[in-house]
Amino acid sequence: MDILISLSDPALLLTIVVCTLYGSLIGALPGLSATMAVALLVPFTFYMDPVQAITAIVATTSTAIFAGDISGALLRIPGTPASAAYVADSATIAHNGRPRTVLFVDLFTSAAGGIIGVIVLSLATPMLARFATNFSSYEMFWLAALGLSCAVFVAGASPPKTFASLFIGLAIACVGIDVAVGMPRYTFGFYDLFDGVDFISAMIGFFALTELFRAAVERDGIGKAVLPTVVEPVRRAIADGWKISCAHWKHVLRSSPVGVIIGVLPGAGSDVAAWVTYALSRKLSKTPEKYGNGHMEGIIDAGSSNNAAVAGAWTPALVFGIPGDSVTAIAIGVLMMKGLAPGPDIFERSGDVVYTLFGAFLLSNVIMVFTGGIAILLASQLLRMPRRLLMPLILGLSLIGGFAVMNSVFSIWIIIALGVLGYLMILGGIPIAPAILGVVLGKTLEQNFMTSMIKSQGEFLPFFSRDISMVLGVATILIWGLCLLQGVRTIISPGPASKNEENPT
Repeated sequence: MDILISLSDPALLLTIVVCTLYGSLIGALPGLSATMAVALLVPFTFYMDPVQAITAIVATTSTAIFAGDISGALLRIPGTPASAAYVADSATIAHNGRPRTVLFVDLFTSAAGGIIGVIVLSLATPMLARFATNFSSYEMFWLAALGLSCAVFVAGASPPKTFASLFIGLAIACVGIDVAVGMPRYTFGFYDLFDGVDFISAMIGFFALTELFRAAVERDGIGKAVLPTVVEPVRRAIADGWKISCAHWKHVLRSSPVGVIIGVLPGAGSDVAAWVTYALSRKLSKTPEKYGNGHMEGIIDAGSSNNAAVAGAWTPALVFGIPGDSVTAIAIGVLMMKGLAPGPDIFERSGDVVYTLFGAFLLSNVIMVFTGGIAILLASQLLRMPRRLLMPLILGLSLIGGFAVMNSVFSIWIIIALGVLGYLMILGGIPIAPAILGVVLGKTLEQNFMTSMIKSQGEFLPFFSRDISMVLGVATILIWGLCLLQGVRTIISPGPASKNEENPT
């Protein structure tokens, strides 16, 4: 009863509404991620009570993860890294005359995934927390390696070109301070590169700048391909979106728990959940050839999974004080600032606060359906702008978002350089998505590998000495073996070019 009274507090409800609108705005802008939205929100939490402060963070995060799909569908520029996995599908559907429909499908399934994630979080937090503690550096290494293997399934190009893109991303991830010996690598004397290339900057360069370069060079090509030429009526879009979402309810029920489990793992979060679930969806689909060419199944699976992962990331944060992702790392700081130290006994010490948080999480995903719908309608009005005005606007927003990441003009040069590289990759038929995946997971892979090698004193056998690590390791090696075999066969007897290579992003 106390929890219901807390949730019905007008101040709390107003906080949820305002923060979901705020999350929609920030998430829809290229480069302004959910983490940045929460970081900008922190100063305002100083004047809030603990429940209201955490509710603000939850509402902002849930909506920002979804809103990243808006610019992905309309402009082929993902607003958040979690949206990059299925940007080709959503943009293709939008260009074919259904931009609002695909976004409403994404909105409904994202909200459903978030609600399922909250239910799982509230019922199984202790069990999921114990599961997360079983993951050492060995398991995290194999999980990152398994995530990189998803590049083969999400790219759709030939294996040699897919691996080339993946290694480009891993090479970019190597820039910065060596995690083992503390020496700078590939920084060329620039101190701004000591922290490496931020994946937000990489995403803006590879997606936004690449598309803008193509628009400038190929006036009749990408300029027409990126922007939808038809915007369907609102009522039809909502009705079709709801019908498609209901028809794929099994996909939501299948993918949301996967997102929760991945979200529980420290350092994984919604970004990894989206890539892994998209790859899993394609592998299980009866029509895998449609993925990357405008297929709803991949969008529904990955969209519901990454929002469910938002809830899962709070499990290790609440029970052990271990951040599941960068957002919960900020949330832990806010909790401690408010005198609520995370720990195994937090349910005993502050049970009302925690369960009110779960209720606010649930309420935020419900309200997101309405605020997200407003964001979709407002964003689709941008398509009425002339291209000669819209393209410079996109360029300006992209560079501003990149500058905000590192608070340095150097980040703009990084974006431009990666934009040129991405355009050259497109000309060579090399897909972009695996490179982004390499940048996102490269540091996690290296850090956990070096940590494991130090613990094992250079021995490889301990990588298979634990039950979970052995299963993950064997599965990863089998996938690598199959991919290499397929690549060799492609080189020896090349078949017809993949349809997806016409649109590598």
